[in-house]
Amino acid sequence: MTAYAGDNRPDLSAFWMPFTANRQFKADPRLLVAAAGMHYRAEDGREILDGTAGLWCVNAGHGRPEIAEAVHRQLMTLDFAPPFQMSHPIAFEFARALTTIAPQGLDRVFFTNSGSEAVDTALKIAMAYHAARGEGQRTRLIGRERSYHGVGFGGLSVGGLVNNRRGFVTLPGVDHLPHTHDLEKNAFSRGLPDHGVEKADDLERLVALHGAETIAAVIVEPVAGSAGVLPPPVGYLERLRALCDRHGLLLIFDEVITGFGRLGAPFAAQYFGVTPDLMTTAKGITNAAVPMGAVFVRRGIHDALMQGPETAIEFFHGYTYSGHPVACAAGLATLDIYRREDLFARCASLAPVWEEAVHSLRGRANVIDIRNLGLMAAIELAPRKGAPGARGYEVLNRALAAGLLVRVTADVIALSPPLIVSPDQIARIVEILGPVIDTVA
Repeated sequence: MTAYAGDNRPDLSAFWMPFTANRQFKADPRLLVAAAGMHYRAEDGREILDGTAGLWCVNAGHGRPEIAEAVHRQLMTLDFAPPFQMSHPIAFEFARALTTIAPQGLDRVFFTNSGSEAVDTALKIAMAYHAARGEGQRTRLIGRERSYHGVGFGGLSVGGLVNNRRGFVTLPGVDHLPHTHDLEKNAFSRGLPDHGVEKADDLERLVALHGAETIAAVIVEPVAGSAGVLPPPVGYLERLRALCDRHGLLLIFDEVITGFGRLGAPFAAQYFGVTPDLMTTAKGITNAAVPMGAVFVRRGIHDALMQGPETAIEFFHGYTYSGHPVACAAGLATLDIYRREDLFARCASLAPVWEEAVHSLRGRANVIDIRNLGLMAAIELAPRKGAPGARGYEVLNRALAAGLLVRVTADVIALSPPLIVSPDQIARIVEILGPVIDTVA
C-alpha cells in the first residue's frame, strides 16, 4: 500500500466531506490509507488503534478476507439485479438469515442502503400501516431531544440534535420527548443510570396535547450514540413500550449503532428485553464493507399492507440498490463471522473489563462524566469558557498523533472499539487517552 504524504497526496479539493470542517481538514489532513484487524495505517505509515470501529460500524475488525472473497465471488456471478418487480436469490437468503438473530416477531426485512434510509423507510411503513387499518389520520411522529436518526428529511425531523436541524425545513407534525441525560443525578454511572425513568411519561403529555388518534409512531435510539453515548435510565424503555401499547402507537428502535453485537446481544432490543414494532439497522450489518441498511418489521405490520389485488404494489417505496447482491453477500459473510467467532458473547464478556478501564479515567483533568454500556463509552469534558468543543477537538487530534482513533461530539469523547478488541488493547486505549486528556486542560 502506498504511503501518501506531501506532494504524493491526492488533490483534496473536489471532495466535499460530510460532517467535517472542510477548510480546516484540507489545511491539515488526517488521511488513513490501510486497515487490518484493530488498526488503521496513517499516510505516514504509523499504526492507529481503532477505538471507534470506524464509525460505530466495523464490528468484526478490518480487512476480513472472508467478506472480501464473498464480495468478489458475487461481483463475478451477479453484480446487480433490478429490485423492482425482479430480484435475486441472495436477497431472500440474507433476509431470512437476519430474521434468525432478530427479536422474536420481527421477521420481515426491508432493505435500504444506509441508516438514514432505514429510518425514513420505517417512518413511512408506520404511516402506511395505520392507513391500511383505516386510521390514516395517524401521521404525527414523536422523536426525542438529543437523538440522531440520520440526515433524510424524516430522520432529521424526528432527530433532536440542534445543529443538524438548524437551517433546514423539517416535517410538520413532529414532536419530541425530553432527553434522559442528567449529569446532576447520574454522573459516572456504570451501565444504566438509576434516575430518569419518569422522563418516558412525557409521552402522556404529548398524547394529551395531540390526541393518540393522530400519532403514528415513537422513535428512539435504545442508547443514544451520536449525542455522546447516553444509556437509558433503568426501566425507561420498558415504560415507553407500555405507553405505546396503551395508546396504539408503534415503537421504533433505531439500532443503527446498537445493532449487531454492540451491547453483547444481537440487538439492544434483546439486551433490554423490550421488542419494538420496527427496528432500523445499518453499519454492522455488513461490517461496513459495503453500504447497506435494513428495517426489521413485525409480521402483523407487514401483513396489514398485503391487501388488495395480488398484482398491485402494496408499498410505493424502495431504492435502486435495495437488497443489492454484493451487499447481501457481504452481509452473509459478516453474519458468519459473528456466529463462528461468537463475537456478540465476546462483547458481553469484555463489557466488565471495558467498564473498569474507561472509569479509570475518572479524576483526569476536566472529566465531568463517564458513561458506558456494552462496548460503548463516553468521557465528557467540561467545555472551555467561550469555546465549547475546543477540548474535544484537541483530544481527537492529539489522540490520533499518539496512535489512537477516537470520535468526538463537542466535548464528549466517544469510544466503540471493534468487538475483536483484546483486554490488552482496551488497556492501551486508556493508556493513550488518559495523558492526552491531561494535556488539554
